[in-house]
Amino acid sequence: MDLKASGQEHPLSRILETVRLYWGFDRLRPLQEEAIRAGLDHRDSLVVLPTGGGKSLCYQVPPLLVERTDIVISPLISLMKDQLDALQACGYPAAALHSGMTSQQRRQGESFIASGKCRLVLVAPERLVTPWFLNLIQRRSIRAFAVDEAHCISHWGHDFRPEYRQLAVLKECFPDASIQAYTATATQRVRQDIIEQLRLKDPAVLVGCFDRPNLIYRLVPRQDVRTQVRQVIDRHPNQAVIVYCISRSDTQSLAAHLQSRGVRAAYYHAGMKADERRKTQDAFSNEQLDVIVATVAFGMGIDRSDVRCVIHAAMPKSIEHYQQETGRAGRDGLEAECILFYSPADVLRWKSLLEKTAEQARNRQEVLKASVELLQQIRRYCAPGRCRHKALSEYFGQTYQDVNCNACDICLNECGELEEGTVSAQMILSCVGRVGQRFGIGHVVDVLCGADTERMKSVRHHELSTYGLMKTTAKKVLTNMVYQLVDQDLLTRTNGEYPVLRLNKASWQVLRGQRKVWLVPPKTGKVKKTAHEKESWEGVDGDLFESLRRLRTQMARERSVPPYVIFSDAALREMARRRPLTGPGFLSIHGVGEKKLSDFGDIFMAHIRAHE
Repeated sequence: MDLKASGQEHPLSRILETVRLYWGFDRLRPLQEEAIRAGLDHRDSLVVLPTGGGKSLCYQVPPLLVERTDIVISPLISLMKDQLDALQACGYPAAALHSGMTSQQRRQGESFIASGKCRLVLVAPERLVTPWFLNLIQRRSIRAFAVDEAHCISHWGHDFRPEYRQLAVLKECFPDASIQAYTATATQRVRQDIIEQLRLKDPAVLVGCFDRPNLIYRLVPRQDVRTQVRQVIDRHPNQAVIVYCISRSDTQSLAAHLQSRGVRAAYYHAGMKADERRKTQDAFSNEQLDVIVATVAFGMGIDRSDVRCVIHAAMPKSIEHYQQETGRAGRDGLEAECILFYSPADVLRWKSLLEKTAEQARNRQEVLKASVELLQQIRRYCAPGRCRHKALSEYFGQTYQDVNCNACDICLNECGELEEGTVSAQMILSCVGRVGQRFGIGHVVDVLCGADTERMKSVRHHELSTYGLMKTTAKKVLTNMVYQLVDQDLLTRTNGEYPVLRLNKASWQVLRGQRKVWLVPPKTGKVKKTAHEKESWEGVDGDLFESLRRLRTQMARERSVPPYVIFSDAALREMARRRPLTGPGFLSIHGVGEKKLSDFGDIFMAHIRAHE
């Protein structure tokens, strides 16, 4: 083993000195030291840390300490660009090579790599395996590769990418090099698949805590999604919010609605042209937009650390997706809200989409079975009654010790009690029977609400005893009740292009009074402040914080980088709490290294002094 590269040659004090110098951190997070030492010791590793858990630091530190060039495989150009901006702001010698660069930028990058002074090269998986790039890095005798977002290599993961499967060539072309795989979301099955696909040899498997205590999880029955989404956004004025939708059309219509109400919002989905997606993402990163309404396509491409809220306007298709998408919130360690507007209709909608997707796969039945299994897991998560933090931790195989997380709708007692809905259920089921079990949800709801339409008269359903029976119940509330009955298997909804409602054995038990029904009532919209929220603002001068945010934006625009690259919200809150006015005091702020002290210290300290 190369002693210079050995982790034993670098005590913790030396590692911390480097971290302090470049990133301004005075301590490591859980498992970071072990991951860094695996990189120093040229040992293969699989590191699973939650979003915001500090994965990138684990592969950025080793090449600095041993003065070597390492390769980082990253899936998106936008992500590489943001990471490179952040590294360069810290004074870190790094480069990136991707298709979005000009010929001049590419030549400069190649020259920097050839000089031997570059410590980290960011590259996409498809570019990595080209003969040109392999030849370039073979001349540099590369000894270590870091595979970011490693779950993309697994069929069992939530974001499989075929190009990641080509990375197995690394062990063939660089038999003496180590591979460190990093991901935020991976079950035991996915972890094993990553190890096998990358051919990791006796890897150090480091799995951190999946729980994100600073995230506040809320799950709310969906009634009027536009109004509900707008109410949540109103709780986060001038803050970064991501809204996830199932379809592209959903993102466009919701974004247009928010824009009409004065919200700085835009949509984002895979059907947009690449330059349009990049323009929208840049606007969000640069704080020119507050809200992005997106499909799952908007995920790994965003590195903004101060997202204060993630909204799911509909249920995601797996807990892995949910964990990854909510993980975009609160990466700076401050409190953030994650709210999911759920309807049982989402399960049916996803099943239809999954069936269409599976038709294009070679192993159709296997893919569909795995997808439906993941869908049922998120469906169970959406059921009321269990602490959200506990449910997520246990899904990923970890025990959650706290009796009360004080950071979810269940533990904050925001949900209210389930209401007995037996009488309402009997009226709905009776109506399904009265219309001959030949109509869908919309028509049954119209009958119960007493809709005065030509269609109603043409089938003479205005003459039924159940016509107008629930006219005092809002149509959207009633529709949600029907879906809850379907979700509880108390009512059957057929498949196909025109699904209809049919009674089943459980339906008759309810109608005969042999079975009680419990329903989730409409949400009032009131939420409570958590202990984490109160603590994070304690002693902070709010006016100074907002003033520092404006200064940060100004500095970022002058340097053409996203504001969070200058300082995180966490650093600004600490400045607004402690008011540092000397170099050593400013350097003691978490996230301020020597380079940032040199570049921004005088400007920010003068601003703080002027605010007194």
